[in-house]
Amino acid sequence: MTRRLIIMRHAKSSWNSPALSDHGRALNGRGRSDAPKVGTVLVERGWTPELVLSSDSQRTRETFAGMSELFPSVVEARFLPSFYHAGLGAVQDELPAVPDEVACLLVLGHNPGWEDLVDWLAGEDIVMKTANAALLSLDLESWRAALQPGKWKLEDIIRPREL
Repeated sequence: MTRRLIIMRHAKSSWNSPALSDHGRALNGRGRSDAPKVGTVLVERGWTPELVLSSDSQRTRETFAGMSELFPSVVEARFLPSFYHAGLGAVQDELPAVPDEVACLLVLGHNPGWEDLVDWLAGEDIVMKTANAALLSLDLESWRAALQPGKWKLEDIIRPREL
């Protein structure tokens, strides 16, 4: 079965409230408009996720909310503290546990970990700006076999500024 992995950085957030912690920062206007754009493109291209593994920060929650309203059905989202400031290891810990019936998975989080993840899985050194989504695929029987460095194919990168 072809597995699809969407690696997405959260949409643009606001730095206007110094009282908020980094974890609590919300999206700004551009972030609130970019998230639905990415959601629309994912649906149009047939990349609607069946499961989302996300950082538990406010900006990733809002990014998912802005996208998910465009999905044709309800998508389960798991907000994981381990994905906040996550490096490659946090995703490596979670991928093998994804249920086998999931064909398309979205991981939503932060840099620099997400750029490192794309590089490790696909061997592609790309810049992941806010709300960018890298679309990767690989034929796998199970997500338990997903940890194959350099084997995933980078199908495309969705960049809201280009939409």
